[in-house]
Amino acid sequence: MQRIMTFITARASSARQDLALLTVIFGTAFFQFLGKFPLMEPDEGRYSEIPREMIERGDFVTPMLNYVKYFEKPPLHYWLNALSMSIFGETEFAVRFPGALSGLLTVLFTYHVGQKLFGRREGLMAALILGSSSGFLLQGRTNLTDMTLTFCMSASIGCFLLASRPDERNKGRYYYLFYLFAALAVLAKGLIGLVLPGGVIFLYLLFCRRWSLLKEMRLLTGMLLFLAVAAPWFVLVSQRNPEFAQFFFIHEHFQRFLSKVHSRYEPVWYFIPILLLTMLPWSFFVPQALIRAWRERKEKGGDVLVYLLLWAGFIFLFFSKSNSKLIPYILPVFPPLALLVGLLFNRALDGEAVPRKTGILVAAILCIAGCGVIAYPFVYTKYNVSHMEAGALGAVFILEGLMAFAYARRGETLRLFLSLSAGGLLLALVAPHVLFPAVSQRKASSRELSRMVKDVAGPETVVVSVGYEQGFPFYAQRRVVLAGAMGELEFGAKIGDQSAWFMEQGRFPELWDSGRHVVALIKPNDLVQLQSVAKTPVRILGENRRKLLVSNR
Repeated sequence: MQRIMTFITARASSARQDLALLTVIFGTAFFQFLGKFPLMEPDEGRYSEIPREMIERGDFVTPMLNYVKYFEKPPLHYWLNALSMSIFGETEFAVRFPGALSGLLTVLFTYHVGQKLFGRREGLMAALILGSSSGFLLQGRTNLTDMTLTFCMSASIGCFLLASRPDERNKGRYYYLFYLFAALAVLAKGLIGLVLPGGVIFLYLLFCRRWSLLKEMRLLTGMLLFLAVAAPWFVLVSQRNPEFAQFFFIHEHFQRFLSKVHSRYEPVWYFIPILLLTMLPWSFFVPQALIRAWRERKEKGGDVLVYLLLWAGFIFLFFSKSNSKLIPYILPVFPPLALLVGLLFNRALDGEAVPRKTGILVAAILCIAGCGVIAYPFVYTKYNVSHMEAGALGAVFILEGLMAFAYARRGETLRLFLSLSAGGLLLALVAPHVLFPAVSQRKASSRELSRMVKDVAGPETVVVSVGYEQGFPFYAQRRVVLAGAMGELEFGAKIGDQSAWFMEQGRFPELWDSGRHVVALIKPNDLVQLQSVAKTPVRILGENRRKLLVSNR
């Protein structure tokens, strides 16, 4: 224990050694058993199928989902997934690898920024805080575009901050990295990859009156680099798909932000409880860290604190104002908050006010959460969590809470920090083995049913999904006919003649009795309806709690 404490508190150490150790610790957390669980609907299925089709078609310009055009996101995450599948095969591990790698790189980059701005100890503590934030780790282990965006945006905003320092010897390098990662952020998720870094930087120049940075930003050559990276795909996809620009820029950006067209509306305060939960156990130290940074903004070096406050605050307020909200949108605020909380604990180690009361509050919340997790299987059965699994996860919460309480009460800041870091990391290691199977069982993943299609369906077989399931084409490795609501496939379904691949659900019995070999993924209620109107007998090939795979032969 003493060696760990000495290592954490050392002011000087090899950056390479620190990065190697962080890579081992958090690489294990991000990548352990990454391919053990089925894809979770709907996002993981969608973001796995699109790159699979890119590889199959040999077309990496026009994204397609179930073989119709799909323009909701730019292609960077798809490209990374396609590359990963080319190396590791078309597996769950492969499609989750880029997101996990992005999460790990964000932790390492946070160390780099903290170490360069404040010192080795501050950078190390910030990286440990970010990596042990349970929600950050858990979301990094899923196949989502948001973690790819988080790394690119964090690298962009962070590199500008490093370049803006008066004594920085590698200004040119960091400025060009800023433009490069801004371009990659645009390729990861669209215009917010430019708008959010641009907003943070503009407000920084305004509040700190550092307009002189415009002269050293390499604006001309930097913008040329930005365009060289970001523009080619937009030009190519627009040339091949005239309908792209209106859908992508108007529907997917302005309407998504300003209207409720995507049915993802949440109140303006939505991300406050989300941040408290996903950044646990560190989120309760955020208010104190923000207040301290604000008070010190006019002291020597205060410009850096203003930048970090704007980094976290502008992105948080931007997404809070948006009429389209999802939990992963909050991820880009984690790195600057980790840096600010790291500064708070570092100052406490130097003898300033110890966050004792906050530590005791966090300890109490962790213990209460642990008791709730243990009691969960007894009072609620929506998710199939065993008593042993709930007990193991709850025990981690309680153990972390008891240790935090003891150290906070005695004012032992370093031991409090280490207990919360270790507890958060342990939670992130244990939680996937409880939560991911529970979610898969609740949604009754159709992985095994979908894989059966390859054995029972020939080239002429019509494979049907009654109600679209995103992972069905990925596991079946073929296009499926959609019977029922088109959902997000509606845009692509209207381009060209797609009548053979989309039908109203009421017409499905006609196809069933057409004489063609049909294999379909349906719900139990759909089976009762089909048997009541179809003339051809229904053969059940397989079933789970939510779906059945049936055939008319």
